[in-house]
Amino acid sequence: MQTGIHPAYRPVVFRDRSGDLAFLTRSTIGTGTGTGTGTGRTVEWEDGRSYPVVDVEVSSASHPFHTGRTRVLDSAGRIEDFHRRYGRRHG
Repeated sequence: MQTGIHPAYRPVVFRDRSGDLAFLTRSTIGTGTGTGTGTGRTVEWEDGRSYPVVDVEVSSASHPFHTGRTRVLDSAGRIEDFHRRYGRRHG
C-alpha cells in the first residue's frame, strides 16, 4: 500500500437512537475530525474507551422489514376499487 493516500481505518461507534442500538466496528468514515462528514462527537463505550460516534437514521433495530412492522397492502381491495371506478369490461 502506498503511504499517505488511504483514509484512516479506525474504530467507530454507529448509533441508531430511534432503535436504541449502538455497535462498535471499524470504518473509514469521517466523523468531523479532518475530512469527511460528521460532528466530531465521541461516546464512551463499554470497555471504558472513547470512540467517535456516527448517528444513523435507520438500522436493523428500527427498519420495518427487520422489526416485523411492515405495512400490508390490501391488493384485493385495490382491485375492487379499480373495477368499481372503471367497470368490468368483457371482451
